[in-house]
Amino acid sequence: LNDNPSHYKITLSGTLKSPKINFDPPFLMLMPVPLDVKTETAVSIIPQDYLRQSRIQVELPELELEDSGRIYPFSVQFPEGQDIVLSSDGTNKELMCHISFRSSRPVSFLVTMFFIDEEDN
Repeated sequence: LNDNPSHYKITLSGTLKSPKINFDPPFLMLMPVPLDVKTETAVSIIPQDYLRQSRIQVELPELELEDSGRIYPFSVQFPEGQDIVLSSDGTNKELMCHISFRSSRPVSFLVTMFFIDEEDN
C-alpha cells in the first residue's frame, strides 16, 4: 500500500444461507364438495434468506382418471403478486396464495404441489 513493499494477508470468512420457503399451513386437506363446485383455501408463503427479488411459480399436478383421462383440477392465484421482495429491514415479505379445486368427475387423491423460484429452488 502506498508503494510499501510489505505484503498484507486478509482472511475473510462468512456463512452462506440458501433461500427457502415455508408454508402456513404446511399441508392442505380440502373438504369434499359436490361435482363442479369450487373449494378454495389460502396459504401463506413465508420466504427466508432471499437477498434479491425472485418470482414464485407453481407446478400444478394433473390427475389420471380410471378411464385413462387426465384432468387439471387445481388453480392457484396470488392476489398480491408472486414476487419475493426484500424489505428495508432485510426480511422477506410473506406472500398470500389461494389454491382452489374443482372437478366434474369424482376423484380422491394425494398430490404434491411444487413452488419454485427463478433459480429452480
